[in-house]
Amino acid sequence: MLWQLTQMLWVGGLWLLHIGMLPVLGQIGLAPLLIDEISSMLSALLVGFSAACLVLQVLILTQSEGLRSLWRDIRGQLLLMAMYACAMYFIVRFFLPEAQRWQLFSYLILGFSGLLLVLQPVPGWGGRVRQAHP
Repeated sequence: MLWQLTQMLWVGGLWLLHIGMLPVLGQIGLAPLLIDEISSMLSALLVGFSAACLVLQVLILTQSEGLRSLWRDIRGQLLLMAMYACAMYFIVRFFLPEAQRWQLFSYLILGFSGLLLVLQPVPGWGGRVRQAHP
């Protein structure tokens, strides 16, 4: 259950910001520079929060499936790709602040890794739905 909660928070938050919130801010008439500032600040916060959630998901996966699952399991590979995207986002943000397209690229890699991760089964369930015991 913790796997699904963390996944919902970071993947949902990433997509909600760019598909839901930022377009609405443009529709209500906020200044474009203000929207850019809000986007920059919230994107960085969400990527940092995503990194924390990813660490928790890595711990859940390794506890459930073993350490080798990080390299051999698609969920582990997607988690590592998402962590790499978080790292690249912050490296570009701090060392090449003028390269905003690379920041956006890292953000998109993080978002699409999250979407693919949502489609994978929860660790420990073996791809089947748990049944309640009477």
